[in-house]
Amino acid sequence: MLRRTALKLVIVLALLVLAGWLTFVPSAKEPPYEFVAAWGEKGRASGQFNDPTGIAVAGDELFVADSRNGRIQVFDFYGHFKRQFGTPGSGSGQLGRPMNITAQAGELYVADYFNDRLQVFGLDGAPGRSIGRAGSGPGEFDAPGGVAVAANGELWVADVYNQRVQQLQADGRFVRQWGTTGQTGIRAAEFNYPTAVATGPEGTVYLADGYNDRIQAFDRQGAFVRKWGGPFASNIFGPFNGWFATVTGITVDRKGNVFVADFYNHRIQKFSSDGTFLTSFGSKGHGPGQFEHAMAVAVADDGTLFAVDFGNSRIHKWRPAKPRT
Repeated sequence: MLRRTALKLVIVLALLVLAGWLTFVPSAKEPPYEFVAAWGEKGRASGQFNDPTGIAVAGDELFVADSRNGRIQVFDFYGHFKRQFGTPGSGSGQLGRPMNITAQAGELYVADYFNDRLQVFGLDGAPGRSIGRAGSGPGEFDAPGGVAVAANGELWVADVYNQRVQQLQADGRFVRQWGTTGQTGIRAAEFNYPTAVATGPEGTVYLADGYNDRIQAFDRQGAFVRKWGGPFASNIFGPFNGWFATVTGITVDRKGNVFVADFYNHRIQKFSSDGTFLTSFGSKGHGPGQFEHAMAVAVADDGTLFAVDFGNSRIHKWRPAKPRT
């Protein structure tokens, strides 16, 4: 009798585990991307990096935030160095740990983390305007981690230590914020060190809620749309499909697919615009196609994907898997 009861209990528990797995761990709907190449190593010379953190595509050029070297480096899509700009410091055109970056309308927007501001450069490296200053008031920052830019110039800024995301007009005037300044939380529109922002072609704003291990999505009017990442998207981390272990970078391709740098899981994950898990690629290590912390991601118009391999001080190039014939 006791054996039968124990057996029934084991079966029930197994069914519960299976049901939980099917509910919270989605299967891949696409094959992983194919690794193409990588370039870079630790150092200060051109083409070398010291803690690369951000990446952006503009035309046929790739811009990389080389944070501890206080500069932006520019490459072609084959990894050939073209130019660099910025020096360490706090003056105009100088950078204090540049983080996630965004290219829009012929300009490069840099989240200037240690200087508590955004800096805007021409794509040729010419310094432009500066937006924001240190503080916790409207339009002020405490370590900005990333920025997204709409076609009309509106800005969304991940204000990391202020625990909020701010929406600003193109000139930096405050519009609204998501999150309560200085407070963490796991409910919708609350944050735990937000790190990056991206906008989709349909106008949706995607927010990388870093240490809540999730993505939050809002419409352009500021209304919450959805969130995803782990069970109930409520600060539960893990290595499974669709789960995260600290989100540090995000981008959206022309079709609206969302790519996420999953830092401590050493991989890139791809989702549809509604948060449906599609595929993931990368693993921990130092070899081809392996990451020592995937930090940031950017996608070219042809679907080629570039990712920052933070700990290995290099850039990866990936491409979508070729369809089977």
